Amino acid sequence: MGWLTFDTALPVIFMALMGASMLIYVISDGYDLGVGMLMHRATDVEKDVMVASIGPFWDANETWLVLGIGILLVAFPKAHGLVLGELYLPVTLMLIGLTLRGAAFDFRVKAKDTHKRTWDRLFFAGSTLASMAQGWMLGRYVSGFGTGWNYPLFAGAIALALPMAYVLMGATWLVMKTEGPLQERAVHWARIAWAPMVCGLALISMATPWVSTTVRERWFTLPGIIALSAIPLTTLLSLLAVRGLLRTRLVRGPLCWLPFVLLILVFVLGFLGLAYSIYPFVVIDQLTIWQAASSPAALKVILVGVCIAVPAIAGYTVFSYRVFRGKTGELRYA
Repeated sequence: MGWLTFDTALPVIFMALMGASMLIYVISDGYDLGVGMLMHRATDVEKDVMVASIGPFWDANETWLVLGIGILLVAFPKAHGLVLGELYLPVTLMLIGLTLRGAAFDFRVKAKDTHKRTWDRLFFAGSTLASMAQGWMLGRYVSGFGTGWNYPLFAGAIALALPMAYVLMGATWLVMKTEGPLQERAVHWARIAWAPMVCGLALISMATPWVSTTVRERWFTLPGIIALSAIPLTTLLSLLAVRGLLRTRLVRGPLCWLPFVLLILVFVLGFLGLAYSIYPFVVIDQLTIWQAASSPAALKVILVGVCIAVPAIAGYTVFSYRVFRGKTGELRYA
């Protein structure tokens, strides 16, 4: 693509950075939202271990959400106004859910036993509300904020399916991070969540080309259909591998990490499929990357800040996961 100069490539770079930030957020905050939605199934002692397993990470995971929305604001201001204007209510609900979860996380340890369960319920409620709001936003975004009865139905389906995906992620995270009875229960939870998650993913994959003509043309024309077929096939194999591993003793031992990693692969493949489907749009069928972008001069200034912020955030993330790797012990607060 010889016509792509540095100035015209800058919006593509920022779109890739924004997409990568949102993908990392969905994966990293997805598993701890899933752990939150599993809280009501655990005993009081198990709840403490579950909270300890995500304690060093959950707040930092949300940094990627802030980064992604920040890039949308400064690099694509026209799209920012359109997207958040359409999603004002679900964004508000998501922030309420995240606030509830953050407050519950900090106050549950300081509360008396009679109140601790209330904070645990709020942790569950906040995680569920944030997950469903994110699913609704994704559904509306993918459909280009279309009008008509089928678009809210599609968004509602994703609002139900995404929490199930998070629950499966959360369960496999607990399989990787815990031992003993809680690990056994986490394997059981993952088995239960697997089928609804896969069914929801299959139904949404079939419905997506139904609600978007652009996506339908991308998916079912040559040669794109041949290249794109690798994504659903690899996704299916990964999900079947997760199911198979959950039926073996291997996940209680040296391969406890593998189901979680395979689910990360599923999310990455889904992101690649979405990126392929909507490019070169920021808002499908409404704004292209170049139409929504700030001026080249502004993007060059923003790029300097991004080159400082992104490595710092990535470095801290890698460092924290390295320091707190391994199995989770007893919950302690300084």
